[in-house]
Amino acid sequence: MTQNSNAPLAGKRALVTGGSRGIGAAIARRLAADGADVAITYVSSPDKAHAVVDEIVAAGRKAVAIAADSGDVRAVERSVAEAASTLGGLDIIVANAGVAIFAPVDQATIEDYERTFDINVKGVFAAAKGAAAHLPDGGRFIVIGSVNADRMPIVGGSLYGASKAAVQGMVRGLARDFGPRGITANVVQPGPVDTDMNPADGPIAEMLTPFLAIPTYAEGKDIAGLVAWLSGPEARYVTGAALTLDQGFLA
Repeated sequence: MTQNSNAPLAGKRALVTGGSRGIGAAIARRLAADGADVAITYVSSPDKAHAVVDEIVAAGRKAVAIAADSGDVRAVERSVAEAASTLGGLDIIVANAGVAIFAPVDQATIEDYERTFDINVKGVFAAAKGAAAHLPDGGRFIVIGSVNADRMPIVGGSLYGASKAAVQGMVRGLARDFGPRGITANVVQPGPVDTDMNPADGPIAEMLTPFLAIPTYAEGKDIAGLVAWLSGPEARYVTGAALTLDQGFLA
């Protein structure tokens, strides 16, 4: 992760929300490996967040961890401004933070609905407002959505699926809003990924793996690779897209 002027993201500055663990941490590490300085937000895992930062700094990049609940619009706005101030600007924003609350509709509560949409939708919109204010022409706005925007194979996923479908529609509109400035807006939609919340050897995996054409969970680095490509120069005309990396879940 040493400085390399030929790295695809050399000189870029990135913010990854929810970057202390799982997919978010993998994205932060990959963007740094490709040359970017990186800020991450966290809400409940300060030790993990600072461990990610320490790893990036030790490898030669600048990094910072910012405490911010992505369900709090003011906290999101503050984190974007703080990241821009600390890093000297922002070129890439990855709205990764999300929550998954699964319950059948007769058991789900209004509080479940509000928490799901506050983080998964309102938090993304707040990050997009920050992108409009801080990204330069040619910047990148990337959302981590879910393949469940297009298919929900299990009971209890109405809130989660609806929130991810909302993000898919939002990104199409953002592509139009940002387009005149050359800023791209895309959503990456993972299928099952091996994380501490949904491990590849857990009970949920036993249920989901049979739906996959390639019957194995992805890793965070797989998602990070696609995000890194979208952040780089080769993806300058990719915008308004929902890019699915799902092991054939939708096939």
